[in-house]
Amino acid sequence: MSRRKFTSKFKTKVVLEALKERHSLAELAQKYQIHPTQISGWKRDFLSGAETVFEKGKTD
Repeated sequence: MSRRKFTSKFKTKVVLEALKERHSLAELAQKYQIHPTQISGWKRDFLSGAETVFEKGKTD
């Protein structure tokens, strides 16, 4: 069985939904058929890189 690959767009969609906290990680995991720890990892990665959005020199 090969590993599933997820697009950046899909990961962002799931993470933003998780950050809204309208549903538990378990509910989101069931909805998207992924493990809750996968969502937690994506959320951690997303938040750790968030400050780069506001760095000087970035183009729109």
